[in-house]
Parts: sequence; C-alpha cells; structure tokens
Amino acid sequence: MIIPPLKFHYSNTLSFLHCVSGSFIQHRSLCSFCLPSVRPLSATPSDTTFSHNGTFTFSSPKVEVKQLDELPEQWRRSKLAWLCKVLPAHKPALLTRLLNAQRKWLTQPDATYLLIHCTRIRDNDTAFWVYKWMIQQHWFRFDFALATKLADYMGKERKYLKCRKIYDDIVNQGRVPSESTFHILTIAYLSSSARGCLDEAFNIYSRMIQLGGYSPQLSLHNSLFKALVSQPAGTSKRYLKQAEFIYHNLTTTGLKIHDHIFGGLIWLHSYQDVIDKERIASLRVEMRSRGINEDKEVLLSVLRACSKEGDLEEAGKTWNKLLKLDNTLSSQAFVYIMELYAKIGHPMKSLDVFREMQEKLGSTSVAAYHKIIEVLCKAQMVEVAESVMSEFINSGLKPLMPPFIDLMDMYTNLSLHDKLEVSFFQCLQMCRPNHDIFYMYLNSLVQIGNLDKAEEIFNHMNGEGGVGVNTKLCNLLLRAYLFMKEYEKAKTLYDIMCKKKYGIESESMEKLQYVLRPSGEVIKNPTSLKLNKEQRDMLVGMLLGGLRIESDEDRQNHAIHFKFNDNSEVHTIFKRHVYDQYHEWIAFSDELETGDNEKSYHFSTIYHTYFSFYANQFFPNRQPVVPKLIHRWLSHRVLAYWYMYGGYRTSSGDIILKVKGSKDGVERIVKALKAKSLDCQVKHKGRVFWIGFLGNNAIFLWKLVEPFILDELKDLLEAGGDRSFDNSLRTETMDFNRISDIEGRASDFSEDDSS
Repeated sequence: MIIPPLKFHYSNTLSFLHCVSGSFIQHRSLCSFCLPSVRPLSATPSDTTFSHNGTFTFSSPKVEVKQLDELPEQWRRSKLAWLCKVLPAHKPALLTRLLNAQRKWLTQPDATYLLIHCTRIRDNDTAFWVYKWMIQQHWFRFDFALATKLADYMGKERKYLKCRKIYDDIVNQGRVPSESTFHILTIAYLSSSARGCLDEAFNIYSRMIQLGGYSPQLSLHNSLFKALVSQPAGTSKRYLKQAEFIYHNLTTTGLKIHDHIFGGLIWLHSYQDVIDKERIASLRVEMRSRGINEDKEVLLSVLRACSKEGDLEEAGKTWNKLLKLDNTLSSQAFVYIMELYAKIGHPMKSLDVFREMQEKLGSTSVAAYHKIIEVLCKAQMVEVAESVMSEFINSGLKPLMPPFIDLMDMYTNLSLHDKLEVSFFQCLQMCRPNHDIFYMYLNSLVQIGNLDKAEEIFNHMNGEGGVGVNTKLCNLLLRAYLFMKEYEKAKTLYDIMCKKKYGIESESMEKLQYVLRPSGEVIKNPTSLKLNKEQRDMLVGMLLGGLRIESDEDRQNHAIHFKFNDNSEVHTIFKRHVYDQYHEWIAFSDELETGDNEKSYHFSTIYHTYFSFYANQFFPNRQPVVPKLIHRWLSHRVLAYWYMYGGYRTSSGDIILKVKGSKDGVERIVKALKAKSLDCQVKHKGRVFWIGFLGNNAIFLWKLVEPFILDELKDLLEAGGDRSFDNSLRTETMDFNRISDIEGRASDFSEDDSS
C-alpha cells in the first residue's frame, strides 16, 4: 500500500496556520504561493501546487508499506496485530520493553507497518517512539519518506522538539528535508512561547532557503516577520538583520510586500543604538514607489530616529506630517521632540515642549515626566529639575523610582550629598526600595567618609526584612574598608561575601591577600556554582508550587525558569529574595529591569547539568510530576517555600497549596503530610490539584513553617483569624467540606494552569 502525499484543504489550512501562529499570519496573505526556483539535487521533490478546487499539496515522498493480509506468515500477522493493539496503551518506557522483547523476529518492514498504523489512528506520539526504537536497531536503513511523514505529523501537532529530532536525523543522513518539513517545523516553533523558539524558527526558515533551495510561501514570510517585530523593543532590535533578510527574500522572489513589512523595518531601525538614516530613507522611498502611505506609526518611528540623531530639520518635516494626519498628537511625539532638543544641547527648549504638551493635551503622561526630569538632571539644572519633580509627585502618577534615580545621580555628580540624602529618604517613603538607590546613598556616605552610617545602612539591608545586598554593594563597602584600613571589618565583610558566594573585585582581592597573609588564611574568590541546603529546599518547594524547568533537546542541560505573579504583593516581595538566593546562577541576559527599576517578574538560570536531578525527578517527560521519593524531601522549609510560591491564605484563615501532577502523585503527598500529623483535603479545579488545610490544621501547618517564612510576608500569610490576604492568588471558592476529590477521578494534567 502507498501512503498518499499530504493534502490540505485551503480553509482547513487557513484555520490551522492561524491557530499555531496566533496573530502572526494574516488571512489575505495565504492565497499567494511561489514555486521553488531551485530544486535540491539530493532531496526528493516536494513542490507546492495550487489546484482549481482550492487545495494545495506538499508533494511529500510516498511511503510504501504492505497490508497485514499480504504477509505470508500467520504468526507474524497475529503478532503485528497484537502489537498494534497494545503499544498505544503504554508509556514510552514499557513500549520500548515490549519492542525489545520482539527483536528476534521484528524487521524494518514490520516496524514501519506499526509506525504507519499509529499515524492512521492519530497516535503520533506512539509512532515517534516506535521510530526512535527503529533507528537503534542493527537492521535499520534510513527511510527518507517515512521520516518526512512522521516529522510533518509531529510539527502539525506543535511538537517542535520531536519534529526537530527527525529533521536532524534527515540532515545527518546527508539528505535535504522536504519543503513541507521546513514549513511545518518553522510554524511549530512560532507557535511556542518558550525561550529560543523564535531564533530556531528563523534558523529553519533560512536553511529552507539556503540549504533546501526552496521559496517559502508568502504566509511564512509574514508570520516570521511579525513574530520578530512583536517582541518588546529592547528585544526586537537585535532581530534587525533577520528582518532585513526576510525583506530581501520577499523582493528577490517577487512576492507582494505588505505595508507592515516596511513599517516594521523602520520601527526596528529607529530603536538601534546607531541609526542608519540612509536605510530608513531608502525604505520610505520604496514605500512611496509602491503606493503605500506613511501612517502614524511609521512617522513616529522616523521621529524617534531623528531624536536619536539630533536631526532637527527632518524632525520638523515629520512633525508637520503628523499634524496633517492627526491634529491631536500623542504624548509620545512630544517626548521624542524633548529628547531631540536635549540631544542638540537645548534643555530649556525641551522644557518648553513639555509645557506645550501640557497645554495642548490637557494632561501629562508618565513617560513625558520621566523624560523631562532625565533631560534636566543630565543638564544639571538643579532648581528646575526639583520643581518638575515636585510637580510629578503631586500629580499622583507612578512610578516615581526612575526620576528619583536621575535626581540622586545628578546630586552625586555635583557632590550635593545633603540633597542626595533627603531624596533617598523621600524615595523610601514613596517607593518600594531597590538596590540602585541604596548603592547611590552608600556611595555618597563612602565619599564623605561616613563609614559608620554606611555600615548601619548596609546592616539594615542585610538584616531580617531588608531588601538584601548584592555583589556591587558588598564590593563598594569592601573597597572603603580596605582604603580606610578597617581590616577587621573587611574580614567580616569578606566572610559574608563568601557565605553568599559573591565575586570579589581583583583589586580588593590583592589587598585582602596582603591583609590576611600573616594569619595564614588562604584568600580565593568565593564564587561557586553549587547549591547549598537552603537553595535545594527552596527549589523543591517551588517546584511543587509550579516552578518550571526548561531542558535542551538532549536533556543534558537544564535551566530553572522563575516566574512570578506581578499582581501579587506576596510574589513582589518573594521574588527579590529568590533572585538574591540564586544570583550566581541567573543568566546575565535575564537580569532585566522594569520601568520602576525592579527586577523582572520572570528570570532564568543558566543551562547547567547540575539541575539534571531535579529535571529527572519533577519533569521526566517534560511534564510536571510528583516524585516517588517526595516523602523524603517534604521538610518544614520545603513546605514554607511551597506556601510562599504556590499557595494562598483564604479570608477565613485556611491555607491552600497548589500542586501539579497526577492522582497518584498527590496521594503520595497526602500520605507524607499525614505522617507529619497534617490532615488535609484535596480538590482539583481544571487541571490543577489544591490541597486544603482547614481550621486547626491550617494553624498547625503555620506553626511548622513560620520560622522559614520571610518576615515581610508573615502578616500576609499567617493562618487563622480575619487578617488581610492576597487577592491575586485566589481562585473561586472551593468546597473542601465535601469528600476529597482525590478519592474520585482526577483529571489528566498538562502544562496549562487553571489559576
């Protein structure tokens, strides 16, 4: 029997592509196709054709497989029929054992029949594991048609990792994947929000053109381009070369270029550190030649580029064009003009533009206040900057942190230490404190030689309930101690840095070696990538509460992805503690800051083999499970961090803990809790289990975990009574008074979170 090539109906394909790529694909772009201009010699032909009845076909290579009744031996037919029945019912480990037991008689045609049977019944996961077993056998001969068929099925189900595995097998065999595999794998990557998938999607797209010699469909060009420019500005600007590559392919293949391509390219160019004015001008000329009018977003991008370059003449022309489009300009345009005048050295004109904006718009945006205060502070216009800052504070707008940092930076440069101290304490009253303002204040105290006050502030930060310290702050104070020959204090601080695994600056290391050499102590940089007992317990507790582990394709290296709820007061406080505890593991590129200079609500560690144990225990098949040995790790500290990360306290004082896993896994947790005399009830909402501690059980649990709860969170999380609680982590009311759901049928669990 011959399996026909993949065929898609136009309307079904439209729905599929729109589903997997979200807003990246426009419906009108799917009606344009282009035949490949270069056909790879080493690949089986895989053309895209469009027929009169509205279907298009990827002509994939045909898979030849015998029917069951064509086999000569009755025993072989019976065994194959039995395997077809039992394999889909088992997990990969048992499936592999079953196939291993049949190795004496199974041949490649038999295994191919099993694989095709699984695809017929749409159990593509089982088909993939049969394929993985096949390629490990001594008799295996690579089948390009079979690999292509399976890769396409995997990609259509958005299982990009499995699709990529088969794609790599094809490439490693010296073959060029078919056009369908390139296309579907790119779309599968675009459908995922996981880190690195966008880069992989572009890599597959570029290989499709350069390695395969194919001409992608217009929809694929547009989908990938929209994905590149849909990222935040700070992230998107590094994709300029990729966006230009897509534009080049569109022009060379003669496909229609939509207006969003030109607008996106100009937008990307306007965010670059070095503006390419000639390229922006050529894109605008090309737009006009194609009859595309410049809309408001394009003109704003041009104005942004002019403000960075200090091009007053072109900014004036763009400003007039914006006025013709819309008499009421957005505050963003005024901000760019303020930045332009600051660039050419006229801060007072920036202030005039700011006042004009207030007069014309009748209101002032937060971004405008931030920009004008930044401009005035850089120009060191102290009185005017203080006046605008007072106006901003009285307006009630937030966040206030960026302007406070600009003011304190200006005071530092002008050595106005008294004013800096006043701003520091004013900032503490109005904003949530962070390391930046503490560093500026400590630096000011060090400059004036007030080490006693600096030490007092440092100890307050490092104490219970403080914001914590970091490497930069410790090195600042260590330099000061060594300069002032406060060697005993330097030794004490060095011990603190060793305990926290903070790196020490090379200059301070040399002085420390000179100071501590007489005592025989060996000085070495304390930075070390190894988790201590507290970090391990934190990790277990947060993994129970929903923390995720990302793995590379080979599951050799793993990264912890910390994600917090930005609407939760508990998580806002808790994330700072987690960041400080894992600071030496955090990937540098993920040390992002938001507009109020607070660390991002999600960050990741570096990829490392150290996390393999936790990945294998909690995510053995890339899906969250409860480990079988969880009863050994369920300490009081683990419960505390589980509560802080994945739990909440109800208005009646009960404690609810969230856990992701199966019915059996939750049963193991309940059994371990009962061994600690903790009685609980379990419910499941959607695909998440909730473990409830009611009444006295909640109070007893609180007594166990209280020593490990952060001081700042105790009022928010204490069980019992009618205290304030964190609404952001609440779900709908759950009736825990009925029989526990763990005794009934538990729903299957996936990566989705019902909260």
